[in-house]
Amino acid sequence: MVYTLCLLLFMIGLYGVLTQKNLIKIIIGLGIMEYAVNMLLIMVGYRHDGIVPILDRAMPLDEFLARAVDPLPQAMVLTAIVINVAVLALSIAIAMRLYQKYGTYDITEIRQLRG
Repeated sequence: MVYTLCLLLFMIGLYGVLTQKNLIKIIIGLGIMEYAVNMLLIMVGYRHDGIVPILDRAMPLDEFLARAVDPLPQAMVLTAIVINVAVLALSIAIAMRLYQKYGTYDITEIRQLRG
């Protein structure tokens, strides 16, 4: 059920990217899609009744391996968040420059002004 919600959130973002004509709304749709992928990655690494993946000498190794949460998806999401911030900053900078040049955020008007 939770994976379906991630897919639904991703589809909402994809709908925003494909149907909107305003650059700001397209950037918001991209952000929603990025958050949906990050949530999916975190949920893939989730384990019910999991423990922190720090080896404890008191716990046997077999039990530790069976109960420890996988830290790889968490590290991937942290890396993805940093990359997403850079993509968002670049997208906003490009949108601002397009607004300065053409005076609009509407992509259909920007295409018509091409010369």
